[in-house]
Amino acid sequence: MDTKALAEQLVKKCLTKGADAAEVFIESSRNLSVSVRNGEVETVQEAASGGAGIRVFVRGRMAFASSNDFKEASLEDAIGRAVGFAKITTADPSNVLPEDKTTVDVGGLYDPEVAKIPLEKKIGLAKSAETLALKDPRITKSAGASYREGEDEVVIANSTGILKTYRATGCTFGVSVVAEKGEQKSSGGESCSRRFFADLKTPAEVATKASQKAYGMLDPKMVKTQKAAVVFDPDVAGALLGGILGAIDGESVLKGASFLGKKLGQKIGAELLTIVDDGTRPKGPASAPFDGEGVATRKRVIVDKGFLKGFLYNTIVAKRAGVATTGNASRGGYTQLPGIGAHNFYVEAGAAKPESILKATKTGLWLKEVTGYGINPVNGQFSGGAAGFWIVDGAVAFPVKGLTVAGTAEEMLNGIDMIGDDLDLNRARTAPTFRIKLLQIGGE
Repeated sequence: MDTKALAEQLVKKCLTKGADAAEVFIESSRNLSVSVRNGEVETVQEAASGGAGIRVFVRGRMAFASSNDFKEASLEDAIGRAVGFAKITTADPSNVLPEDKTTVDVGGLYDPEVAKIPLEKKIGLAKSAETLALKDPRITKSAGASYREGEDEVVIANSTGILKTYRATGCTFGVSVVAEKGEQKSSGGESCSRRFFADLKTPAEVATKASQKAYGMLDPKMVKTQKAAVVFDPDVAGALLGGILGAIDGESVLKGASFLGKKLGQKIGAELLTIVDDGTRPKGPASAPFDGEGVATRKRVIVDKGFLKGFLYNTIVAKRAGVATTGNASRGGYTQLPGIGAHNFYVEAGAAKPESILKATKTGLWLKEVTGYGINPVNGQFSGGAAGFWIVDGAVAFPVKGLTVAGTAEEMLNGIDMIGDDLDLNRARTAPTFRIKLLQIGGE
């Protein structure tokens, strides 16, 4: 099926059926999922799916309908429903489509070999990771291993002349295990995701880290409530970045529901802090040549040496705000309207070695796990359950669980005084190891 030609045809049909403007988003995908436990394959699932999302505009009124059936009658029915819905919605002068016909070349998104690799080899990755993790005498049980892969093709066409397409792949494998000591049980898991199968880590690397996470948290101790340094491991980067992402969402800013809404151009963090959103990074897990509306992606510095430089917008929200779209229309699939989201969102690496950050910490928490919401994007408050390792005189003293960490975004972002050089750009939302010089830690 020629999906580009189909998308163009559907846009034309929308216009003939009464739409003033129209957009068609077509998605086709194939997904494979394998689960393994104790050396036995529990499930193998493979499925292909696809459909078209149709957005129409009638005199400033917008509506949307979708179809998971590419038959002509089904698609015409979806168009008819969308046009019908649009006639009864409220008009908004910001209901417009983008006109960006520029293209950007993003390399390394599609691995044609993924589908050709034998299923046995993919199952073998999961099995090997589990077997190697269980060889550690401190590991007593497997909580399962898995392998997953996906292939996607996306096409966007609209009545302003946009017609763009790309293909992408992704594959992931991982394992989760349990360590026991007396009545104690501690679980740990690790996975690896890449665009290309050949770029995946070895099973030994994944197994070793999963085992370390499990047995490393045995025999935890409690510490007294105090203010101390907190070293954030890359595994908990989302605790910081998730709240910032919510606060730079252009729609939240317009609604007054962002603690950063009135801070544009102002200093919000330490000079060490630079945050980037990049949709163009080769092989990036969230890279794409265009966003969920067909606007070319780009690399943007959101926070530059502590100063807030910009927010994220899709076309409609940008129109309401009187600015240009930033190419950050996000899409959960053909059944959803465009929202706002980041691409590869990360804190730039610093110069410090992770081990030197620990050595420079007299007393504090090496934060490895966080539960709770992290930074609240509306008011900037931070709170969450915490686990990790207690640092004494620059060395790991013992594991800790059941703590809480609390503070404000202002004190956290401005309190960053060391940033590591261990940035892993194979994660879509990530940061290197970094230290906040002082935060409230709740214990006994």
